[in-house]
Amino acid sequence: MNIQPLADRVLIKPAPAEEKTVGGIIIPDTAKEKPLQGTVLAVGKGTKDEEMVLKENDLVLYGKYSGTEVELEGEKYLIMRQSDVLAVIK
Repeated sequence: MNIQPLADRVLIKPAPAEEKTVGGIIIPDTAKEKPLQGTVLAVGKGTKDEEMVLKENDLVLYGKYSGTEVELEGEKYLIMRQSDVLAVIK
C-alpha cells in the first residue's frame, strides 16, 4: 500500500456491503446500506495532543458519514480521523 495517513488519520478498508433480497428481489448497489465497519490498513503517527491508539489490522466501527472515500486501483478506502472511529472490535 502506497498511502501513508498523516497525523491522527487512519486508512480503512470498509467491509463489503451485505446483499439483501426482499421476496426474491435483489436490491441494487445504490440502495445498499453503507457498511459501518472495516479494517485499519495504515495509521498516522498521531499528534502531540492525541496519541495514536489504533494499529494496523484492527477491526473497527465508525460513524455512517465518517471519513473521506478515496479510490485507488479500483478499490475503495476511507481516510478518517482517529476520533471518528467509534470502537475497536475484539
